[in-house]
Amino acid sequence: MTVVGHLINGQRREDSSRTQDVFNPAKGVASKQVALASKATVEEAIAAAQAAFPAWRDTPPMKRARIMFRFKELLEQNADRICALIGEEHGKILHDAAGELQRGIENVEYACGAPELLKGEYSKNVGPGIDSWSEFQPLGVVAGITPFNFPVMVPLWMYPMAIVCGNCFILKPSERDPSSTLFIAELLHEAGLPSGVLNVVNGDKEAVDTLLTDPRIQAVSFVGSTPIAEYIYKTATAHGKRCQALGGAKNHAIVMPDADLDNVVSSLLGAAFGSSGERCMALSVAVAVGDEIADALIARMTEAMSKLKVGAYDDKSNDFGPLITRQHKDKVVGYIASAEAQGATVVVDGRQARIAGCEEGFFVDATLIDRVTPEMTSYQEEIFGPVLQVVRVATMQDAMDLINAHEYGNGTCIYTRDGEAARYFSDHIQVGMVGINIPLPVPVAYHSFGGWKRSLFGDLHAYGPDGVRFYTRRKTITQRWPSANVREGAEFSMPTMK
Repeated sequence: MTVVGHLINGQRREDSSRTQDVFNPAKGVASKQVALASKATVEEAIAAAQAAFPAWRDTPPMKRARIMFRFKELLEQNADRICALIGEEHGKILHDAAGELQRGIENVEYACGAPELLKGEYSKNVGPGIDSWSEFQPLGVVAGITPFNFPVMVPLWMYPMAIVCGNCFILKPSERDPSSTLFIAELLHEAGLPSGVLNVVNGDKEAVDTLLTDPRIQAVSFVGSTPIAEYIYKTATAHGKRCQALGGAKNHAIVMPDADLDNVVSSLLGAAFGSSGERCMALSVAVAVGDEIADALIARMTEAMSKLKVGAYDDKSNDFGPLITRQHKDKVVGYIASAEAQGATVVVDGRQARIAGCEEGFFVDATLIDRVTPEMTSYQEEIFGPVLQVVRVATMQDAMDLINAHEYGNGTCIYTRDGEAARYFSDHIQVGMVGINIPLPVPVAYHSFGGWKRSLFGDLHAYGPDGVRFYTRRKTITQRWPSANVREGAEFSMPTMK
């Protein structure tokens, strides 16, 4: 069986003392294995990055950007291969994988603007004959730990920006679907990246803890569940590292009585069930304001969901695919059962999904649950599956209070024709990313991505302008070249401009 190894100092490496199966989730069988890096292997990758840093730091930003331009072209030329690798190991349908890749490419495009992004600021004559300016300098060796649900896009949120800012990078991708990540890293080397600037180590907690505690790592980026995000943040910062750790979500959509129901249904289908709900921006709760709109929404969703098609990644007529593992399938099924046991109504039940030719796959079909209440376990926790729950409330303020009270604050949206209501919602909702008649308000590459509350640990969001700030530190230089004919005496008071 093929073993997926590591990429260290520009070379493929195997560390096969420990391995883990990588599954084709549509078939439910192991298709390959991934090597789990030892502490020594991770330390070797860090040493390679540290050795490459001085030369890369001194490489002009324009030359770094040119490598990213070539990298973008290679990503586009190899799109079919990349999407197939995503589908084989994640289960994501090819059209969905293509969307993931495109959003990643957009972050590479933003990174191509490094010469502009790193310009800094300059002020002449801040004092007599004194000039001052700021520079954005790289941190050194930085690391990223990325999740299974976006094996291409999320790494591309991180290392293109870190690298064009002059850092060297250690990537620890998810061990569940490592092949597309490793293939793309090799494309970046094909584009001209020097050896050691980007290193990929596959692994588990041993690899993660090595990155979090090694003093040579200056900063850590993470995307994953909230319990792990909190652990990453606390451990990294306790060891003196800069850290951004993006956690889980419970994203609500408020459906107002005046909403365009056709738009609502179409939006919720894709936002709740796309990628089998394994998105941190998936809409998992519809909050219907009033029983009339709730009843209409349930009826329309039930009809529309009967036409959804679930199956393997390589049939583009499928709407979404399997869950990532059998264990995760069992977890999602457990949430549906708990909602039912606690008094909710399972209107559309996806627990018995059976796909011809994929009988052993990890499938849960689209599920709709009505009359969910805030004390239910399925409401409180992140399901991360193709499950949409409906909560009924009397007023818009009730809906907003429900959202603001939740521990997560990643994304939310409102469906309404009322501009005043939409503006009030966007001003007062305690959530980091807000949509108005937009189901997935994921910021474009030249903005930044991040939630509030327990959806983000750290002060800076991912990619965009915050990405530049995270991967650089500001240095301010003030200089004077005094005239040969002027000699000043010592001053003991605080220097000021009078």
